[in-house]
Amino acid sequence: MKITSDNETLAKNKVLILYTLNKVGKPITNDELYTIVKSVYDLNYFYFEQFLLDLIDSKYIIRFEKGIQIFYNITDKGKETLELTVDMLPGIEKLKVDTNFKSNIENSENEQSVVAEFTPKSENEYEVQCQIIENGDIIFEIKTLAYSIEQAQSIINNWKQDAKTLYPELLSILNKQKKAENS
Repeated sequence: MKITSDNETLAKNKVLILYTLNKVGKPITNDELYTIVKSVYDLNYFYFEQFLLDLIDSKYIIRFEKGIQIFYNITDKGKETLELTVDMLPGIEKLKVDTNFKSNIENSENEQSVVAEFTPKSENEYEVQCQIIENGDIIFEIKTLAYSIEQAQSIINNWKQDAKTLYPELLSILNKQKKAENS
């Protein structure tokens, strides 16, 4: 599909995004939204991003940050527009969204529960941020500096692989230090 293809196809893709956001009924990440839309229609990621920008500019959806993640949600104006345009979507596409969104969201939430990324601060200094997210809330977060890109990547990889064991160990260490001070 070309981005310059007929207006009906462009509109249908935007309606599909609105329908998906409305069906999910809560703010979801860009990756979650794209995964659901892609399961219905093989849409190029860059076109998808352009459709999101158009929908944001039209005030049909909102974009906001929570921690290091970006979320999208449908607005009241978007819901009104969806009511008027939902018939543009073939029934089979609606059915695919209806049946796929729950499993895609659950799988994505499981993948998203451990998050790690780094940001360059200078040529030889990187801020590494590691998080555990549960139900959209950050329940644990740690930031540190790495002094090479290799070290930053190593921290990220270790966190993603071992967060489920590191997190309880870190809490235990923090609690032991607290208990030792109170003795």
